[in-house]
Formats: sequence, structure tokens, C-alpha cells
Amino acid sequence: MYLCDGPQRTAWLAVPVFLLMVGLQPCLAESTWPCPARCECRPDVLEVNCSSRRLTSVPDGLSAESQRLDLSRNRLKIVYDGQFVGLSRLQELDLSENGISIIEMDAFRGLQGLRTLCLRGNRLKILLVGVFAGLPSLRLLDISENEILVFLDYTFRELSNLRQLETGENDLVFISHRAFSGLQSLQELNLDRANLTAVPSEALSQLQSLSLLRLRRLNVSVLPNHAIRRLHRLRTLEISHWPLLDSLSSNSLFGLNLTSLTISNCNLTSIPYAPIRHLVYLRYLDLSYNPISVVRAHLLGDLLRLQELHLIGCSLVRIEPGAFRGLSQFHLLNVSSNRLRTLEESVFHSVGNLETLRLDGNPLACDCRLLWVLRRRLRLNFDGRQPSCASPEKVQGRLFRDFTEAVLPGLFTCRQARILDRKPQEVRVEEGSTVLIFCKADGDPLPSVTWLTPHQTPLSPSGRIRVLANGTLEVRYAQGQDSGTYLCVASNAAGSDNFSVSLQVRGFSPLRNRTAFFPPEVGMPPTASNSSSASSSAQPPQPFPFDAKTLIIAMTMGFLSFLSSVVICFVFMFFWSRGKGQIKHTATIDFVPRNSVGGGGSGDGAEGGRFTMKLI
Repeated sequence: MYLCDGPQRTAWLAVPVFLLMVGLQPCLAESTWPCPARCECRPDVLEVNCSSRRLTSVPDGLSAESQRLDLSRNRLKIVYDGQFVGLSRLQELDLSENGISIIEMDAFRGLQGLRTLCLRGNRLKILLVGVFAGLPSLRLLDISENEILVFLDYTFRELSNLRQLETGENDLVFISHRAFSGLQSLQELNLDRANLTAVPSEALSQLQSLSLLRLRRLNVSVLPNHAIRRLHRLRTLEISHWPLLDSLSSNSLFGLNLTSLTISNCNLTSIPYAPIRHLVYLRYLDLSYNPISVVRAHLLGDLLRLQELHLIGCSLVRIEPGAFRGLSQFHLLNVSSNRLRTLEESVFHSVGNLETLRLDGNPLACDCRLLWVLRRRLRLNFDGRQPSCASPEKVQGRLFRDFTEAVLPGLFTCRQARILDRKPQEVRVEEGSTVLIFCKADGDPLPSVTWLTPHQTPLSPSGRIRVLANGTLEVRYAQGQDSGTYLCVASNAAGSDNFSVSLQVRGFSPLRNRTAFFPPEVGMPPTASNSSSASSSAQPPQPFPFDAKTLIIAMTMGFLSFLSSVVICFVFMFFWSRGKGQIKHTATIDFVPRNSVGGGGSGDGAEGGRFTMKLI
């Protein structure tokens, strides 16, 4: 039992039985059990209460038989070495709210039987290694609301039997990897409002016996893979008030065997399906106060043992049919204070298992989709908060319990989906065009529109062939294989309607030039029944094969080619002229002419000759 809280501590004082005993045996109590001055003693429970007495030191004269000592709300500044020697039977010691800034080594020496130590609300900045020596029996340690900056290695190593550690409301910026080494029996750790920017994964992994972990008010933006690892006995994990937390990595909770998981008051925009899918022992899931808008279908089926889901104060606008399919033990859903207009019966695996349903605080549209809730309103537990109708106007503001069984069929009705303008459509376009095919539907509630391909597969809102938000089918850059019959299906809770459209894509003709980089949109409204006849009429004049943009680009590229050729020529001439002075431009040749008469001999009287050539 946690006895460091104020309300529990004051409970020790309000015991009428003790007053009766004091009245009957005042002399016996005083003679057998001495009590320090300015304190109140209760021999029947072996308690000494010195709370709020403006004490500046531990009082003398404490009985060695004392089991509880309350020194809270005094003016102690230092806990000195050996101050509690002789109190070997003491089990609970409360030193909270004193302004203590120093605890000397061996300050708790001699307290071998101490089980609870409360140091909450002091001014401790650091805990020296070994400061908790001599406390082999300690089960609960509360050091919250101090000014501690770091947990050093082996700070708690002497506390081998500690079960619960309260560390919240400190200025922690760092927890050493081996800070929790030695706490092999710790089962509950509360870490609240620290200045940590990352989960101390390595330090937490030392706590092999931990079963409950609370991490509150941390400045962490993402829970990384294996952030909480090797804690195989952990059953309850609470992550709350992390305003920066917007995502969980897919393996952030891998290896845990949780039965209860809370991730509340954070910034998650969707249910973390991937991180929690392996938590097959999970029974309780709370994702309240996150901006989650949709619960998707068929993504929670792996949580076979899930019994409770809380999504309070989110931004839910839709829970898709089949969202809780496969959850055979699911019996409580709390989606209060959201923006839901309805909750269909097909959401659940079996509404027969549902026991508690919180729908209050939603703008519910009371039509046939909620009729299943009304018919079970006497068996369902709304936790004392009855849902009410926001629309239609004739039932606006009425609580579910106010409706009688006789009026339900006439009030909670729907109008079947119906496709408007059901004239036959046949769309013929050329390859490369963009086609818009409209499908408008009416009904109450407003029907959803889906499109099926010629192969009967649903089309998604993304891709080259997609369904727009208003139900229009868009085929971008149409190709020959896109030809076929497309089916528009409009459906709501009262029924469905469908309508088919034939699309024919003609191959690209080489005589026709496809000049546009972005093909023009071709929209075929539902009333265009004469499209086939229009296609056989005379074709309009063909546009000029080159538009202004193409001509400008071609001229620019031609001019750049010409300019580059001129530049290359000038560069070549420049280098040729630079080497001109190093080359001889003339040559002198000596020669002896042949005898004009004699055949090829050279006579003695023959004269030689010389001439000069100029090299160009």
C-alpha cells in the first residue's frame, strides 16, 4: 500500500477507537510508550506523528518499538549520518515536503526493517551512489517532486527488494544505462514530467521483473523501434501527455506481452495498427484524446483477446464496417465526445457480446443505421450517459431512452440509394486523352459511390484510373487496354443501385499529331446518349501541326547550334594564329639542270641553279 500520499497519511489520525482507548488507559499508555515533545504518539499502532511541527531536526526520545514515523511538512534540510540508528523496527518513514537538499551517506543505517520511504517534495538535486545502503527490506521509494537532474549508474543497486519506485516531477535530463541495475524485484515504475527527449531504453531493459510502467509528460516525438525491450513480464504500459508524439515505429512494442496499453493525450492521427498487431494478449486499449479520425476495417483482427477500446475525445468521423471483426471477446466501446453521425451494426463481430457502449457527445443522425442500438437500449449499458439524436429535426435532442418500441419503425428509417440520370452511356475517345465519367446518386443517408473495372475489381482514389471524391471516374492518358464496361455502384444502409458505362479507346492515328503535353480532358455527362453518332460525323479541321511553343523551341535550338559552330571556328583560328611566328614560311632549293643533249649524264660545264619557294 502506498502511504506517502496526504489523504492516506491523515487516515492514520482519524481513528475513534484510539480516542476511546486513550480515555480508558491514559496512564498506561504514557508509562509504557514514551513520546517525544511536540509529537503525537499512538501506541496501539506503534506510530509517531510529528508532521507540521516546524522541526529542524529529527526529535530525540523516539521509542525503539516505533513502526511508523511521520516527519513530513517540517523544516529539515539535511538528513545526517546515523540519525535513525536504534529504530530497527521502523517500517514506514515519511520525510516529504521538508526542503531536504542533502542526504549523507549511511543516513538510513540501522533501518533494516524499513519498507516505505517517502522523500517527495524536497530539493534533492542528485542522489549519491550508496545513499540507500542499509535498506534491504525497502518495498516503496518515493523521490518525486524534487529537482533531481540525473540518475547515475548503480544509484539504486542496494534496493534489491524494492517493488515500487516513484520518480515523477523531477528535472531529469539523463538516466544512465545502469541506473536501475540491482532492482531485480521492481514491479512498478512511474516516470512523470521529466525533461527527457528520448525513452531511456537501455536503463529500462535492466528491470526484468517490471510489470507496470507509466511514462507521462515526456518531450518525445516518436517511439522508435525496440524502445521498450527485454521487459517480458511487463503487462501494463501507460504513455500519456506526450504532445509531440505523433508516430510509433512498427517494432516499437515488439517483444512485449501487454494486457493493458494506454497511449492518450498525444498527437497520433491514426490507430497504430502495425505496432500493436502482435499484442495478442491485449485486453484493454485506450487511445483517448488523440486526433484520430477513422477506425479502419479489418485491421484489429489480430487482437483476439481485446475486450475494451476507449477512444474518448478524438476526432472520429467514421468507424468502418468490419472494424472489430474477429474480436469475439469485445464487450466495451467508449467513443464519447467525437464527431460520429452513426455506428453501424456491421462494425462489430457480434453485437450480442457488447455490454457497454458510450455514444454520448456525438452528433448522431437517428436513422435506420442506429435502429439496432435503439432496440437494445434496455440491455446495453450506456454508463449512465444516454445518447441523444442531433438529426433529423423531428427527433433532435431526444434521448434514446425516450423512444417507445412502437414508434421506432416509423422514425428510424432510411431511403435506398438511387443513381440519377440513368440514360445509357458509351464514351469513345482517342488514346492519350483524359476521360471524366460522372455518376450522381441520391439517398438517405447520402450513399457512397464506388466504381468497378471491367474485371470487377474496385477502383481506389489514387492511380491513373481513379475515383474522385465526388464519385466521378477519371481515366488519365487513356490506353487501348482501358476499354470495357465500368460499373458505378451507389450504396447506403437501405440498399444499393448500379449503372454501367462503356468506354472505347481508339488507337492513335499517325495522321493526327498528339501535340499537347497534357492531353485535354474529355468529360461525358450521363445524358450524352448520342455520342456514337457524333463520332461518325465530319471531323473538325486539324490544327496546325506545330504550335507557337514548339516553333520557339526549335528556332532557339537551331540558333544555339549555329552560334556554337561559329565560336568553335573562331577558337581554332585564334590558336592557329598564335603559333604562326614559330614556323618558317620560305624554302631555298639548289639544283643542277640536266644536259639538254646528252641523256642523263652531267657534264663538267654544267651550271647549277637556285630558287626560293614561299610556303603558305
